[in-house]
Amino acid sequence: MNIAIYGAGSLGTIMGAYLSETYPVVDLIDTNKEHVTQLNEKGAHVVGPDITQRVTAFLPEEITKTYDIVLLLTKQLYNPQVLPAVKAILKEDGILVSLQNGVPEEIIRQHIPSEQIIAGSVEFGATYVGPGQSRLTTDYAFFKKYALQIGELDGATTDRIVQLKEVLDTIGGTEISDNLPGTKWSKLIINSAFSGLSAACNATYGDVLDHPVLLRAAIHAMKEVLDVGHAHGIEFARMGEADLTVYSELDDIEQKMIELPQLMNSSRNLEASMLQDLRKHQPTEIDYINGVVTMYGETYGIQTPVNSMIQALVRNAQDKQEVTDFEQSVEQFKALLAVK
Repeated sequence: MNIAIYGAGSLGTIMGAYLSETYPVVDLIDTNKEHVTQLNEKGAHVVGPDITQRVTAFLPEEITKTYDIVLLLTKQLYNPQVLPAVKAILKEDGILVSLQNGVPEEIIRQHIPSEQIIAGSVEFGATYVGPGQSRLTTDYAFFKKYALQIGELDGATTDRIVQLKEVLDTIGGTEISDNLPGTKWSKLIINSAFSGLSAACNATYGDVLDHPVLLRAAIHAMKEVLDVGHAHGIEFARMGEADLTVYSELDDIEQKMIELPQLMNSSRNLEASMLQDLRKHQPTEIDYINGVVTMYGETYGIQTPVNSMIQALVRNAQDKQEVTDFEQSVEQFKALLAVK
């Protein structure tokens, strides 16, 4: 079985390290030449668990084989270039596993036949440390229990989804979803609130959880995703043991401000990949995360003020090629939410 990880950045490096412990043909594919060189020479080093695993890595143009499984981890904004390249290296009966943020499956279907697509969401966080190195920022025990969710596009539990789960379980705990749209949108709740605010405020998830203004903003952002998702006909799936639909109602927001930090405790050290992009002066996925929420809000006539502000702050920082300022961003959300 040939396995490829297309987009072997922070998350893909960790996945590649653990998969390579068990499977002989796991190729990490990335455009960062220095990263690829270091992976081949020194192996993939996962900071936190402190493991180093010998791996095989390639630049996209170096690939000459085809694959049974391709894990897609690139950013959505590169899909026009990436998807034709992925199609070219996918076997005729191969499986593309879309693990991108947001809800990209409709776009992917324009390039890859639906019957070759399995999608899902990544439940753990990572930070790129340097060439060949990635830091696991999620609590290790949580990672081994809840690393991934995957599902067939029609929600069926097929032989191949069960077999894929067995493969991915070597990374960390993998759950099969019978409600893929609900799974992707539930991940969007977390991404829009915490990845969005992390990038908009130059903050870790823990910084957001510990600041009363940002915690309140996160809860409002979550409600906005639920509102537009319900209007779009989404039945939200559970995230691990959590039912996020409780954030549809904010009458008891003070209680939710106590409960949410407990729910997110294992992710306190995470920094959004969008914040990492801002630091490297690279384009972010803001329009594919918070931008999806604002787009559907406009479609259904639902106001999304917190997601709109997050999108505006990150876009502004991206245009200026700078990171956001924590205190200035806090003041903007404080004014938006009329918090004293």
